Amino acid sequence: MHDLTRRTLLQGGTALAAAGALTGPALFDFARAWADTAPWKPEPGAKMTLMRWKRFVPAEDDAFNAIVAAFKTATGTEINVFSESFEDLQPKASVAANVGSGLDMVWGTHALPQLFPTKVLKMNDVADYLGKKYGGWAEAPATTCKQGNDWLGIPIATVGGYMTYRKSATDKAGFKDFPKDFPTFLEMCKALKANNTPAGFALGHATGDANGWLHWLLWGHGAYTVDKNDKVIINSPETMKALEYCKTLSDTFISGVASWNDSSNNKAFLAGELYCTQNGISIYVAAKDDPTKKDLAADTYHALMPVGPVGHPTELQLLVPMLAFNFTKYPNAAKAFIAFMLEKEQYEKWLIASRGYLTQTLAAYESSPIWTADPKNQVFSQASKRMIPISGLGTPGEKAEAAIADFIVVDMFANYCTGAKDAKTSISEAERQLKRIYR
Repeated sequence: MHDLTRRTLLQGGTALAAAGALTGPALFDFARAWADTAPWKPEPGAKMTLMRWKRFVPAEDDAFNAIVAAFKTATGTEINVFSESFEDLQPKASVAANVGSGLDMVWGTHALPQLFPTKVLKMNDVADYLGKKYGGWAEAPATTCKQGNDWLGIPIATVGGYMTYRKSATDKAGFKDFPKDFPTFLEMCKALKANNTPAGFALGHATGDANGWLHWLLWGHGAYTVDKNDKVIINSPETMKALEYCKTLSDTFISGVASWNDSSNNKAFLAGELYCTQNGISIYVAAKDDPTKKDLAADTYHALMPVGPVGHPTELQLLVPMLAFNFTKYPNAAKAFIAFMLEKEQYEKWLIASRGYLTQTLAAYESSPIWTADPKNQVFSQASKRMIPISGLGTPGEKAEAAIADFIVVDMFANYCTGAKDAKTSISEAERQLKRIYR
């Protein structure tokens, strides 16, 4: 684990203050008091390994490490934390689950615990404790982490992905207000391309970005992979309409989107090559923190995702749940750490340190100061409430998570938009892959 006393924070004043508060004596005093009365007593000499996603906002990483350090001071539990890219989390977690060793906890993405429901430690008591204390859980995050009445993991937060755009470009294109529906959004993207200020959305295997906006587009047309009984229904007129809309939209994009991963649009936007995309708040944060990009930061705004023909939000946001494997030698320590993370004394400060990149999944934190500290942050406060489970109409279990992990919806759209396959073939291939999963 990193030595926090030697780390240099390069973030702005608000994040620095939040991280500072988390490393001060108040946190350690609270941690000791909490450990004395907590429902879970870590096993003596507990040593755990936790794999998490690689941070996009450095101040969040510092704040998280401060929570780990305080937990160690209070309980004696050592936690070795290492980071992996979004794309590498699932395969490495699966290896640990299959061999029954190597990791104690994973802080992953989407419904990762659903991939190995028999290998995870049930978290019913932790979920009940936190839900009762902090106003209850947002519906979709809770549904995504549950199998029946059992909690397979805890939805720590949601990485909200919303429209990130250059206001000067959208104003020049004739759109003073960001579009709220699909047809107007398409017209704006056409106008942006005509002005050589293009939009761009990932069509490659980007776990957060590509899955996020393409499921939003699919569901917004009333199309789904499966119905409420988990019967595959991807081959539908609504899916065809979604593909045709996406093809027309993708023709307005900056070149190269077919190979984009989750960091590609960040780089393009910050380089001044991209003027509208879907992303977490990390682009805006990076621009604010770079003295050479003050003008870019001032010109960067956020908006809710436009609503499709179905007439209601259809957002797939990036849930980041934490699980513990049931083969860990330290189940009480794992439960205690997860519960400790979400206690108000550090969770709210940690949200501030994340600078809007993470959104609460517990109702009590909806009034966190992070959402009013900067008007441009407010949009992201809605992510956990507006999202739909990864399964759409179906059951958010192992099969739905497998479909996400295999990029079936992403590849269907990418194959048609890039011209690799025609629409019928793209849909039929997705249908065949889904039926293999949902057999």
